[in-house]
Amino acid sequence: MKKFALIALGTLIVAVGVAYLIFKPNLGRLGMAATLFSGAEQYENFARIKEMYPTTRLTAAPKPYDFPAGEPLTLPERFNYEGKEFGVADFLALTDTSALLVIQDGKVRFEEYFLTGGRNVNWLSMSVAKSFTSTLVGIAYDQGLIKSLDDPITDYVPELYGSAYDGVAIVDVLEMSSGAAWSEDYADPDSEVMRMGKIMGIGGSLDEFTASIKPQRAPGTYNLYNSADTQALGMLVSRATGRSLTNYMQEKLWGPLGTESDAYWIIDDNNVEMAFAGLNATARDYAKIGELFRNKGNWFGKQIVSEDWVTNATHSTKAHLLPGDNPASDYPMGYGYQWWLMDGDEGEYSAIGVYNQFVYVNPTKNLVIVKLSAFSDYASVETEDGYREFQTIELFRAIGNEL
Repeated sequence: MKKFALIALGTLIVAVGVAYLIFKPNLGRLGMAATLFSGAEQYENFARIKEMYPTTRLTAAPKPYDFPAGEPLTLPERFNYEGKEFGVADFLALTDTSALLVIQDGKVRFEEYFLTGGRNVNWLSMSVAKSFTSTLVGIAYDQGLIKSLDDPITDYVPELYGSAYDGVAIVDVLEMSSGAAWSEDYADPDSEVMRMGKIMGIGGSLDEFTASIKPQRAPGTYNLYNSADTQALGMLVSRATGRSLTNYMQEKLWGPLGTESDAYWIIDDNNVEMAFAGLNATARDYAKIGELFRNKGNWFGKQIVSEDWVTNATHSTKAHLLPGDNPASDYPMGYGYQWWLMDGDEGEYSAIGVYNQFVYVNPTKNLVIVKLSAFSDYASVETEDGYREFQTIELFRAIGNEL
């Protein structure tokens, strides 16, 4: 019996050793994926994604552009949201801010880094990636590789036949109005977004997951935030251009913007980019897409994406996309082509990612603000205190009022 027990123990040790060698590369990503939206601190993880996940690399521009320094700005001490006063320093700490960068008229007015952030530190910006992905759609459209935004997305991505996206106009996907059945509930482990997010931890195919989604309502009638819509747009860019998102973005956006650092994009088991949330870059390089849009798609005399695209991406008159108490939308902010639209008369819009990530643009004040964060209590409660996105917009408005 002892002999058999020793053999069994030896076999178990070998099996554990083999399993460790097989899964060792995934241990970091598994650990991080398992703790997202749990209240665990993430600022160590968000700063070293390329060490934990498979990624592709976007190479810094051969001629990087360095924003010039402007007159130093002192941040306001306090701001208000719905009658409640917040200390600015306390709010930045509360939301685990890693970077705050304020650019006005193309010049750096304020720049500070906290926690594990830094000027040369890549940061996982979550859904800020959506605004980059939609911009790539715009560039492909300007090139004539996408003939019409009214075309069904399945004309370009036949893998989506039979899915929620079958016959859906590209513009409805851009505007998060695809009609797909979807839940973006971070507290529900069985929600579609959490099931898609598991691919970050255990592997799988983002394309296959997107093609598995079923329809729920008529397209173009209801604004429902849906990360799979962005993944479908990533598929569109890849099929229309015949190139990966990384390869296309390197030539058409990342290089032309004069980026000063390499960036990284999380990929799945098939080397497909996580179009909806996987981009990792520095605060200054994130700011460049804000500056590009503030300047109506023109970067120092070169039209990278058309002015018409920028206008349509950051404005809407469609009833289901308007900000406010809107029965045809699941969120009080308005929506454009993967950009959030603010209420008010200053034309503000923003790329926003979970954990309190922002590339905010106020064209009236010639203002771009980048806030990178790892707000560990994100989605902890179903009130504004669990998200703090409207509070952050008020912080930005208070900063704008100081200019």
